[in-house]
Amino acid sequence: MNDAIFMERCLELAKKGLGNTYPNPLVGSVIAHEGKIISEGWHKNAGSNHAEREAISKVKDPSQLFNSTLYVNLEPCDHFGKTPPCSDLILEMKIPRVIIGCLDENKKVLGKGLKKLQDAGCEVEIGILESKCRKLNRRFFSFHSKKRPYVILKWAESIDGFIAPEETQKKFWLTNPFSKQRVHHWRSQEQAIMIGVQTALKDNPKLNTRLWKGKNPLAVVIDPHQKLFNTERDFELHKGKFLTIKNQEQSKVHLPLKAREILDQLYDNNIQSVIIEGGRKTLQYFIDEGLWDEARIFVTKEELGSGLKGPLINWDKAHTTSSIKGDKLIYLYNDSMISNIA
Repeated sequence: MNDAIFMERCLELAKKGLGNTYPNPLVGSVIAHEGKIISEGWHKNAGSNHAEREAISKVKDPSQLFNSTLYVNLEPCDHFGKTPPCSDLILEMKIPRVIIGCLDENKKVLGKGLKKLQDAGCEVEIGILESKCRKLNRRFFSFHSKKRPYVILKWAESIDGFIAPEETQKKFWLTNPFSKQRVHHWRSQEQAIMIGVQTALKDNPKLNTRLWKGKNPLAVVIDPHQKLFNTERDFELHKGKFLTIKNQEQSKVHLPLKAREILDQLYDNNIQSVIIEGGRKTLQYFIDEGLWDEARIFVTKEELGSGLKGPLINWDKAHTTSSIKGDKLIYLYNDSMISNIA
């Protein structure tokens, strides 16, 4: 029996929930009987059935479970949340064998579901496609192990390294419409999108997913001095949910915020992932402090000759590249382990 094939299917299913399961992880589950899949499920959104429960509920002949294997990319839970523990259901249905991709780093779960299954005599194997399973839930793991959201930086620059011309009185886009649509797809996958207050004041962006069918992320503005509230201008982002990042102590009101302070505030608001689309200054904060996980950079064929230079980043970081109708897309990874996992 090739356990890896069934685990790959778990990962495919789990990906269907990307952008919709926060604050929960991405989980897919498959049940195999005599080498064939008899049921499968995935976690669709917080409050709905977990993947294991979804798969078990779809089995047409429950008697088959007594001689089946349940596959799941993340350790089954062993605590009551919005739904009962999956480990209890697995034991109740007398499933004899469980294959787990990786442990859950949430302290409420870590190792407890695994132990309960083993103590009850269930045959358990763990670590099948572990690296791929960890990569899929890198946002969830970053939140629970690093105590901060997973940080994605995004910008576009010309082939000669500029992100905008010297002066422009209107919104300026370097990328083509297909690349813009890709960005809106990305937005639908992340819990929050963040810009600096100057970008908000200058560009008045919507920060939504209007070019892609998907959930709008929470709009976040780094606004230490509350400039957005000291103007009568009607901002587009005010029309949806948004959060402002400000100085927490009045004694520090004249000091610039640090990237770590910003991420601490996002963590306190239970934000697991953020895509930063701010200007050069905002992006550079996170690059300089090393507090980023991915950088997604569009490099276009256009030459500007002069203007605002793009952020300074180590281009020798582990990376992958692709092309979108002539726009080059470069992915940089602060952790080389992530880039090496398909």
